[in-house]
Parts: sequence; structure tokens; C-alpha cells
Amino acid sequence: MTVQEMLEQFAELYQAQPGRLNKQVRIEQALRLAITQRWSQGSRLPSHRALSEAAGCARQTMAQAIETLRGEALLKTAHGQGTWVRKPPLAPTPNPLSAPLSRRARQVLGAPGSSRIQSGAFMPGIPDIARFPMRRWRQLYGSVTVAQNALLLSYSTGGYGPLKRAIRDFLARWRNIDCDVDQIIITDGTHNGIELCAMALTDVGDTVAMESPCYWGARNIFTAAGLAVDMRAWHPNDGYRLERPGGPVALAYLTGSHHYPLSMPASARHKRAFCEALQPAYVVEDDYEFTRDDHTELLFDPGSSRHLLVGSFSKMMFPGLRLGYLVVPHHLAEPMNRLRSELFREGRMLDQAVLAQFIFDGDLDSWCRRIQRDYLGRQQVLHDQLERLPRVKRVSPPSSTISLCVEFEPGVDDVAIAQALLREHLIVRPLSPVCAPNDARSGLVMGVGMLSGDTLSREVQRLRHHLAALLRQSNTLEKR
Repeated sequence: MTVQEMLEQFAELYQAQPGRLNKQVRIEQALRLAITQRWSQGSRLPSHRALSEAAGCARQTMAQAIETLRGEALLKTAHGQGTWVRKPPLAPTPNPLSAPLSRRARQVLGAPGSSRIQSGAFMPGIPDIARFPMRRWRQLYGSVTVAQNALLLSYSTGGYGPLKRAIRDFLARWRNIDCDVDQIIITDGTHNGIELCAMALTDVGDTVAMESPCYWGARNIFTAAGLAVDMRAWHPNDGYRLERPGGPVALAYLTGSHHYPLSMPASARHKRAFCEALQPAYVVEDDYEFTRDDHTELLFDPGSSRHLLVGSFSKMMFPGLRLGYLVVPHHLAEPMNRLRSELFREGRMLDQAVLAQFIFDGDLDSWCRRIQRDYLGRQQVLHDQLERLPRVKRVSPPSSTISLCVEFEPGVDDVAIAQALLREHLIVRPLSPVCAPNDARSGLVMGVGMLSGDTLSREVQRLRHHLAALLRQSNTLEKR
């Protein structure tokens, strides 16, 4: 590739970055995309001067951006000789037997888990952090003055009171849930909330029933807690496979009104049949992704003595926030609050105070309405490009959420396809590893949070091209 071609590609990617980001962030994003998706390993970068002219920035700004990417191991520099592309290595397959860990730890590390790669085209589970109103968020931090309230630097017990009131009102508006403030426990995100439920409501060896396919994070938490996981296949049209009898179930873990990872509308009727058949002592619903009008598919009842709801702001806002909530029955609120304090020692009161003000001022409602409209449009683009590919059985209907799922016909190796796409820096998750052993479904889970506009259109075409070739190859191999 010539220097001129590299400059043209960098300029194109730079122009595609959201204008609300500052110049250095846009330069870093454009360079990062060029390195991971356009330029080949070992390519020498154009001079700082040429790159600066392409972006219309000062050479010092470009130098700082290049230094940032060098710190991320995406570039390597030889003093006085130049700068070269260094592609990020593909994540190695973890070997849980290589360290003297507990049996539970080896089980968790040997199962599907979080990826070492947390950004890239179609990365699942990441919202649109580029468009989030970070300037407003910073202004709110400036308005929370520690001098006037030094308690914001101390521990929390069950969460910051104003935030709990803000969450109560938000749940009433968006989820049609009428709960009391004392039923809400502030958590450090969804995983922390699920872990607290496992610790409070089950003992080692108890059974937890969950859906297949499942959310890998929840399954890993239950495995780490020493629970027996009983997975029951859920099909959107037919409901759960409940013909197999089971023993006592301490806890049922279900997704909320929008199933993850299938990215299909859930069914309260199906979940009710699931609970009637298995009779769990407690039912936890994970309200992972939702829209304003789908609350009717929640099974959760704030007046029930056995229903709990897990929620998180990480998927609504940005993952690094790590704040969420539990809504629990009245009789569990005080002991679960105390248990959380003993196990996790809550803090982060400054973050909680800022989030409370963000909700009270209407910023969260405004952001959710705006970004959900955007997600729906992005999903429509992706859906239309992928639904007619060979060996695609179904693409989840466009929704106002981050996630989209492509299901394949029987016999397609989704793990191999996901690995092949990763080599093209297209980041997706295979579906089959989060299915029960008797659930043979395969497919790909992907997200729309990190792509928009021309970048989305271009990357969707690239995904379609590579995926079509891989599926045709899979079809040829099966016929042989």
C-alpha cells in the first residue's frame, strides 16, 4: 500500500468520527481503525507531518495520539527511523490447567467468558460510548462538591439515597414497576448483583435453572458459587423444553423482556410456565436490554416474596460506569444490604451522586430515547444485509437494543467462523458455547453500539462479504 493510499484511508476514517469528540480522540480512533482493519502488519506509517496535514491538526497533537497507540501496543517506533503497524495478537485459548487453581476456577476459565478484545466492529455488549454526552457528565461531576458533603468520600450502605429514589422513578417510567425505595440495592453492575443473589439465596450444591442459550457471565458466576446449573432450551415460538424432570431448584435465572443472547422478545407466558414446572424458591430476572414498551413481558412483581430484578446502567450508558441495582422483596432488603456491605464494602458515592443528578435532570431519559432510535436504524441495516446469506436460518428482528443474533442452519461451525472473522478484525461471539449440551443451535451474536453512519455501512458490507464466503465454504465441506 502506498503512502498516499494510507493517508487517504486515515483521512476518511478521521472524517467519519463523531464531531462531538475532541480532535485527539478522533485521531486516535481513526488510527486505531486503520491499524486494525486497513493497514497490514509491519506497514510503515506516513510521517507525522503528513498525517497532521491529513487531519488538519498540530504535529504535537498527532505525536500524542501516536504515543497513545504505541502504549496500546498497536504501533512500534524506532528512534529516528519511523513508526510501524503492530497488529494486536489474537487472544490465545485459555488453559485453565496451567495454574494451580481451584476446581471451580478451572471450570470458569475453561468456559466461554469475557473477551480480551473489548472494542472493534460488531463487538457485542458495548453501547455507543462515542456519542454518550460525556461533556454533560463531566459538568455534573463539577457540581458535586465534596467540601459541602464529605460523606461522598466514605463507604455506602445499600447505596446513595437520592440515587435509589431516582432509580425508583426511572423504573416507574420505563418498566412500569412500582416499588419502594427500600427494595432497591445499588450494586457494582449486573455481575455484582447476580453474585449477591447467589450468595444470599443458595448454598453450594444447590441447583440453579437457566435458559439455553444463556448469558455466559451469569453461568460463570453460578459455577464459581459451586451451584449445579440446569439449562433448559428456550425457543421463541414454542417456549421452554420442560419434559425432563428435575430435582429441587433453589434459584431460576431468566432474562428480562428481551432475551440475550438471542435478541428476541421474551415471553412472560413462557417464563410463567417455566416457574410453574420447576417451582424455584426464588426467581431472578436480568433486565439486560429493554425498550420502553416491552415491560409487559417481565415476570417480575415487586409485591412478590420470591421475585428479584437485576439491572445495570453499563449497557444504557457506558461499561466503565459499573453501577447497577437490585430490586428485592421487602423481607430480603435489609439482610441482603447487610450481606453486600460485609462482602463487597460499597463505595463510589461520588459516581452515585452524579448518576442520581443525571437521572433527576432528565438526561438519562433523553439519552435512552435518542440512542434507542439510533440502534433500531443500525439493526435494520445489519438485518437487511445478513438475512439472505446462505445457511442463515434466522436473523433477530430489528430492535432498539445493542445486540443482534444470526442463527445458522444445523451443521455450521460457528466457533470456527467467529475465529475466522476475528482474523479480519470483525468481533462477534459464537452462539453454540452458551447452549446446553442437548441444544444444537449455532450462530453469531454481535452488537451495533460501536458503529454508525458511513462506518456502519462499510463494515456491514465487509462482514457480509467475509461471512458469505465462510458459509459457502462450510456448505461445501459438509457436502463432502
